[in-house]
Amino acid sequence: MLVLFAEGPDGPDLLFIQRSAGLRLHAGQPAFPGGVIDPTDDGPVAAALREAAEEVAVDPGDVEVVATLPELFIPPTAFRVVPVLGWWRRPRLISPVDPNEVAAVERISIRELAEPAGRLMLHRPTGIVLPAFRVRGMLIWGMTAELVDRLIALAGWERRWDARVVEF
Repeated sequence: MLVLFAEGPDGPDLLFIQRSAGLRLHAGQPAFPGGVIDPTDDGPVAAALREAAEEVAVDPGDVEVVATLPELFIPPTAFRVVPVLGWWRRPRLISPVDPNEVAAVERISIRELAEPAGRLMLHRPTGIVLPAFRVRGMLIWGMTAELVDRLIALAGWERRWDARVVEF
């Protein structure tokens, strides 16, 4: 998974994809580009850059890899995910390469994501309550929202918001 930052018109932003509605897993959900590590990939960084190129035509040569985060385990799918943080040095206009996999691409500013009016907690049927974001008509939730939530807080960009707002 590639968590890709860039300098946008409103300051730093993040690149999100919206997964296509016909996919078997996570259909229609906003996410970061990414996927399975192929046998030909030289680890999670190579896989994240390859997937971003395949999904939305991000040129890997334009990305400076900043760090890899510890592996995360996603209980509902049993996926193991290694988030790769990258700085997009030369952001370009991009779009979905295969609409059967990616329906849309959005760059969303950190300022928009940190806006208290768009922050909420989401109660999942399993009983877990997780941070979420409502922005540009999308509901960003799950591991994607947890990563955004933690990155915003760790970078000092978080603004006071009411975590008592819970949607079911």
